[in-house]
Amino acid sequence: MIPTGRSLEEQKEEFKSRKLLATPIAGLIAWLIVGIGGTFLPATAKVWLLFIATGSIAYLGMFISRFTGENFLDKSRPKNTFDALFFFTVGQAVLVYSIAIPFFLVDYSSLPLTVGILTGLMWLPLTWIIDHWVGVFHALARTVLVLILWYLWPQQRFTAIPFAIVLIYLVTIAVLMNRRVKSGPMRM
Repeated sequence: MIPTGRSLEEQKEEFKSRKLLATPIAGLIAWLIVGIGGTFLPATAKVWLLFIATGSIAYLGMFISRFTGENFLDKSRPKNTFDALFFFTVGQAVLVYSIAIPFFLVDYSSLPLTVGILTGLMWLPLTWIIDHWVGVFHALARTVLVLILWYLWPQQRFTAIPFAIVLIYLVTIAVLMNRRVKSGPMRM
């Protein structure tokens, strides 16, 4: 636990009051790049692009946070336990590549499925942290849509799946921009 002198409830309210836009914008950009590359790149390049773009989301989010007013790297901001929890969910998303890589080595086209679903799971804890349904929406919509598209369009997995994830990010960002921060139990 990070000693802050503030209660967990106060820290949670502080975290909830943030815009929370930098990381979703970074995810949208990364998956848009993957989808665009998936339309014309050869298989090996598609794979590398997906690994590099999705692996860069956290870094891109740090950069974008300077422009959204969130500034993840601001050392003057008081420590918040929920920042640490959020970064653990980012770490969880990175660790799931250990599931994606073995499947990718057997069938490279599994990569949009595994990375698309597994990295989207980090949205579930966000729902609890911010007491808002958007995280559950993002994780469930992403899982269901990615799975359906993976089966429906096997030849377009590197385009259909990334563009579907971009669409989900667009909805998620709109919801985050329009959410009203309220105290109390989660609104579902």
